[in-house]
Amino acid sequence: MRLCAALAVLLTISHGMALGEEEYSFDLSEIEKKPWHIGGYVELRPVLFGLDTNAALHKLRLYDHDKENVREEYNLTALLDGSYSKDDTEFRGVVNTDLMKSYRGWSEETTLYEGYMSSRPSSTFNFGIGKKTLKWGKGYAWNPVAFLDRPKDPDDPELAREGFVVTSADYIRSFDGPLKTFSFTPVLMPVYEHINDDFGINNRLNFAGKIYFLLYDTDIDLIFLASGSKTSRYGMDFSRNITSNFEVHGELAFVNDYQKRFINSDGALFSDKYDATSYLLGLRYLTKSETTYIFEYFHNATGFAESEMTDYFSFIERGYDTYLTSGDDSILRKASNAAGGSYNRRNPMRDYLYLRASQKEPFDILYFTPSLTGIFNTADRSFSIGPELLYTGVKNLELRLKTIFLVGDSDTEFGEKQNNCRAELRVRYYF
Repeated sequence: MRLCAALAVLLTISHGMALGEEEYSFDLSEIEKKPWHIGGYVELRPVLFGLDTNAALHKLRLYDHDKENVREEYNLTALLDGSYSKDDTEFRGVVNTDLMKSYRGWSEETTLYEGYMSSRPSSTFNFGIGKKTLKWGKGYAWNPVAFLDRPKDPDDPELAREGFVVTSADYIRSFDGPLKTFSFTPVLMPVYEHINDDFGINNRLNFAGKIYFLLYDTDIDLIFLASGSKTSRYGMDFSRNITSNFEVHGELAFVNDYQKRFINSDGALFSDKYDATSYLLGLRYLTKSETTYIFEYFHNATGFAESEMTDYFSFIERGYDTYLTSGDDSILRKASNAAGGSYNRRNPMRDYLYLRASQKEPFDILYFTPSLTGIFNTADRSFSIGPELLYTGVKNLELRLKTIFLVGDSDTEFGEKQNNCRAELRVRYYF
């Protein structure tokens, strides 16, 4: 009887195991990493601008158009991100196409954001060549040490950006002790006709590098760009988690022999050469209620002083008055040419504060994240403020409603922008 009972138990267990194996069986090929990857998104983004017809930049850019208080714009974007991996080699390409309908009519632009080959012959060394966004720096809205990257849009810092054609390598080592990781990244950037020709002086081969340390749980980068298409510059950044929900970061950049060109209220052009020291200090804090705060202070030593911007706005006003009385737009065209340089940067002055607060799923509304972003010019006390609503409750679909209000007196940065407000709806589908 004992033997029969034991056999019955064994049969029961084996039968259960067989059923379990049948129920939970899977095909290894289903989880095997495929060599090809295709992804990206398509996006529809209608925008409504509230125009400030009394602002200097409105007069500069739209002086020969009918005055309007509101203007519409429609944007359709498609971003394709594809890669192919074989053994230790990967090929990747990111292509962005923008189709826009504005007051100027239809326009289309297709740009290769990234297109490169990378190879990792060993665990400590990898090599890459092609067009790539390096994403140097620890700042969220600005990166003064990103010497080889195009500047971010502080109103939307996470947007994909076009890279530069470079050759780079990474040497990485890990250790036991206070220094956990060390890496060195040398970079060569050619600047010739049709190759990175918007970076600086052509017919130059530029050398840059980044040295990374993970020291005492602090991320530290030492960065340099040797003299070539631009003057030499070097800097450092750091990032450290003080606690699991509190992080601090900073950047420090030195630019040798920076040459700033500016214009006075009479239209005389000046040039000033000096060594510029820019820096950024920021923090990120997550509360128990899942509110995220990002705060940054940015000093841009290459920017314009308040008096220099006031002179520029005065010159535009002079040109606009001349155009109204005589139809001569030569002064405005001169001001527009000056704006093609540093005046045309998103934040052309010296000192800014950035604050962003976002709340995840308030009032238990799933997949909903409202946020508020502010950028404050500490010199002229003008600012922008942008409330935003984000919903991701539908698979692969992102809905974002964002508005930006610009506030400032005459002769201030945000007070003289072309628009005094903007509202946009972003409908983005990922695939």
